[in-house]
Amino acid sequence: MSNAQSSLRQRLEEDMKSAMRAKDKERLGTIRLMLAAIKQREIDERITLDDAQIIAVLDKMTKQRRDSITQYEAAGRQDLADIEAAEIRVIQNYLPAALSETELDTMIQAAVIASGSVGPQDVGKVMAVLKPQILGRADMSLASRKVKNALATL
Repeated sequence: MSNAQSSLRQRLEEDMKSAMRAKDKERLGTIRLMLAAIKQREIDERITLDDAQIIAVLDKMTKQRRDSITQYEAAGRQDLADIEAAEIRVIQNYLPAALSETELDTMIQAAVIASGSVGPQDVGKVMAVLKPQILGRADMSLASRKVKNALATL
């Protein structure tokens, strides 16, 4: 298995050891959560995840934490929202660099052309081309809205 092991997983495991040695409890806890989520998906699907699939897991974890922050803040629990925000900061260290608004717009235009889309009914086609390129680098709901807007003007 070590041959097929992804570089992202190796980085997570090395960083977990470093966090243990440094007695960095918050970072260690978040890294363990990430590794557990990766392992759970591998067990559920009986596969070994590659870097792209691991990024998808981490992206989902980030989205879940953003949703939790919204709920905690609405409930007046800033202490819990701060914990979630700290976890997001750790997770983002393992995600690719975020896309700028301009980069996302350019990628959407390229995906519209590549998918041969002709109107608003082709959102799924465009997202199918776009999703692998932007996973972990942009908010999918924002990208979807931008794709809808781009297709509405065709």
